Amino acid sequence: MKRVLLIGSGEVGTKHAKALMRADGLELVAVADPAPAVAPPAGVPLLEGWDGALSRFGPDLVVVATPPGTALNAARTAARGGATVLVEKPVTLDPAHLTPVAEDARIFVAFQPHFAPGIAELLRQRPTVRRAEVTLVCRRDRAYYRGWRTRYATAGGILHQQAIHGLALALRLLPATAIASCTTTVDRVRRWAESEDRITTMTTFADDTVLTVDAQVDSDEERRHEVTLHLDDGQRLHIRGRNLEAGLGDPSSAPGDLELRQAMYRALPSDGTSPAHHHSSLFPLSELRRTLEVIDRVYRTTRTVSEAGTAA
Repeated sequence: MKRVLLIGSGEVGTKHAKALMRADGLELVAVADPAPAVAPPAGVPLLEGWDGALSRFGPDLVVVATPPGTALNAARTAARGGATVLVEKPVTLDPAHLTPVAEDARIFVAFQPHFAPGIAELLRQRPTVRRAEVTLVCRRDRAYYRGWRTRYATAGGILHQQAIHGLALALRLLPATAIASCTTTVDRVRRWAESEDRITTMTTFADDTVLTVDAQVDSDEERRHEVTLHLDDGQRLHIRGRNLEAGLGDPSSAPGDLELRQAMYRALPSDGTSPAHHHSSLFPLSELRRTLEVIDRVYRTTRTVSEAGTAA
């Protein structure tokens, strides 16, 4: 039985707590959060500081579900203590913070949609992708934008918070070449936060591969977060779902969020496992730097096309 410490008891931390309590072979021994939005599960102790919780419980696995201002420090501290770490995106907003250190080998990013049907095999096969199109349509209402989520400096934008699951997957499958050009437009209408309501961007790489993103968080349409891959042989692959969860399979039988989180927990490696034998859907922290570098470039080339007053 692996002992698990959960750092963070907000909206995302609560999802982890629910999944961890129902996961075979895992015991949630404590939750650490100085100001929890939700109480931990019955019988699970709540501690104010994560550093004290690490020394007190000596967990085998640490799940970090905190804002990017503290996530990377907590994850690396836990990993230095010998724990395997699963940390929520975006981890940090600055790609320079991800200059590799030894403990990063024990840290993985919590992209549970990458465990959707067919994705592991796709990542193993690595087909030649010439163009990737990422789409996000959802709605974030006024109640979502509070505290750290209202400022770009502490939360980032849509690409850091909502569209990063698909963006990171697309970049895993595109060749890792330098950015040749990038054009971006954003819409800010509601102005409930410093982040945008919609962003559209096209990034062309040095090998002429292309990444496009069209992501909006003010839509009344049915939620969807999807990726379309254009392969070198002319095929198109569609990764579908509210949050990619259908993968390459049938959306009507797609696994739920809890099931995907538990699959992600099961895939975490035991001590001494060679990276060559890691589950292909696992996302090592070392791979996140490229994603954040692309996001950083996108926002540095942004042109604002509308900025009206506060919308109803």
